[in-house]
Amino acid sequence: MTTTQWLTLSDLGRRFGLSARHCGHALDHEGWRDHNGHPTQAAITAGAAQRHNRYQHGTSNRWNVEICAAVLSKHGNHPIHRSEQISQWVTLLEAMEEGSASVSTSPDQMAEDLPFDLIEEVNHQLSHRGCRFQVQRFEECTSP
Repeated sequence: MTTTQWLTLSDLGRRFGLSARHCGHALDHEGWRDHNGHPTQAAITAGAAQRHNRYQHGTSNRWNVEICAAVLSKHGNHPIHRSEQISQWVTLLEAMEEGSASVSTSPDQMAEDLPFDLIEEVNHQLSHRGCRFQVQRFEECTSP
C-alpha cells in the first residue's frame, strides 16, 4: 500500500527548485487555486489538495506530491536530485558561516528552511569540508 505524501506549497516548490509563488502559478494554470491561493473544489476532487484550517491563524493547505509533480513536470519543471539539494545547501551554509557584511541573515536563520530529511547529510558534508557550522534544528514534538 502506498502512502500519499502531502506538502505545503513551499515544500512542494522546493523539491523542484521553485518558489512557492512559481509553483502556485502552475497550479493556478490547472484551475486548482482560487484568487486567494487556496485549493479549488476541482483540486480537491482531483485529489491534488487538502484544505486545512488551523485555528484562527489562516489555512495550512497541503498538496499531493505525486499529482502536483505531474502538473509541474508538464510545465517543464523537474525535481532536483537529492544530492544536488544537499550540495546547494552545504555551499550556501558554508558561505554564510564565512560571513559577509552585506548579508543580514544568519546561517541558523537560513537553516530553518532546510528540509528535515536533509539535515543529517548536510551536517555530514559541512563537517567533511571543515565547516564548524552544524544545523541544530529539532522536529517539533506533537502530544498524543
